[in-house]
Amino acid sequence: MTAAYAPPDFASPALAAAPEARFEPAPADGVLPEGFFATTNLPTYVKVNGSWRRPREPRMDCAIIRVEDGVLLVREPRRVRAGTPVAMGNTEDGSLGIFVHVDAFVPVARTPGAEFRFMSTPVSRERPVNYERLATMLHEERARGGLIVWVVGPALVHARARADFVWLVEQGYVGTVLAGNAVAVHDIEAAIFGTTLGMTAMGDALDQGHALHMRAINRVQVAGSIEAAVADGLVREGIMHALVTRQVPFVLTGSIRDDGPLPGVITDVVVAQDAMRRYTTRATFAVFIATALHAIAVGNMLPTFVDDPDGNDLRPLPTICVDQTEFVVNKLRDRGTMHAFGVVTNAQDFLHVLRLYLERCES
Repeated sequence: MTAAYAPPDFASPALAAAPEARFEPAPADGVLPEGFFATTNLPTYVKVNGSWRRPREPRMDCAIIRVEDGVLLVREPRRVRAGTPVAMGNTEDGSLGIFVHVDAFVPVARTPGAEFRFMSTPVSRERPVNYERLATMLHEERARGGLIVWVVGPALVHARARADFVWLVEQGYVGTVLAGNAVAVHDIEAAIFGTTLGMTAMGDALDQGHALHMRAINRVQVAGSIEAAVADGLVREGIMHALVTRQVPFVLTGSIRDDGPLPGVITDVVVAQDAMRRYTTRATFAVFIATALHAIAVGNMLPTFVDDPDGNDLRPLPTICVDQTEFVVNKLRDRGTMHAFGVVTNAQDFLHVLRLYLERCES
């Protein structure tokens, strides 16, 4: 790691003298009391019964609630029920019993030339990426049994990165996949017809190829589900085949522009967010690749750190954002995921080079 956690000094005069945090009951289901504390994605402490506690399942743009036995949880407003105690205050310096630790992670010594680092790396296509370091971190995360979350866009399929991503799934470097309908549609079209949006791997457009993705959707509808299409032999290879056969969980969410969508795609955005939340709350490593909207959405659901509710052994949550332009990475950082490390390149090159270094780790 390139950053270490520095716990707050609760013996300092300001924090030692801080009052207990104040809670008020939610006036109605999905309604917070005026003046509630709005959470960030940084380590946060709440003073309750004379001790500083960190709420569980942290993320930004939510509220802190108190449940049985004084346990503190971070919850979206829509999930707060009437009468639930909600933490109050609009300051983050501890003066109202809530402290946001903005200096939680401090740089530590690193080897010369280790360009890959978190919390301080600017986004630039001209800055080299230490793939060796990134591969080592992924290898170590797999070894410790962490949950590596991949957020991917359809360009991953179009850009011939499909085989490399399948290899990552098969080698255990993918803990879950969060994606849109299009990723699965284009991958399944490739599995059935050998094309993506009617184009061959050589970039040649087939006559009437524009309809093949719709024909792929229809065949999966006949099968009943993506899992059934794999079991029936309709889908014999590709990303969705690998995820199903390796029992790697995935969440596919819809949008207004979707074709189909495929069976299993969640079209209710609130239900989709809850489905994604089951994995973002346990994420220990995140990779966003070739997607803007999904990256920002998941970025807003992730804390900056790997949570340890029972202690102070925190570490940064590595978050990699890969895109062909700086715009997506900068947009992600502008929306609050300031710790994201940007890799400005295309999906094919990133995954191919990453796989080469991971294969070295394997050997």
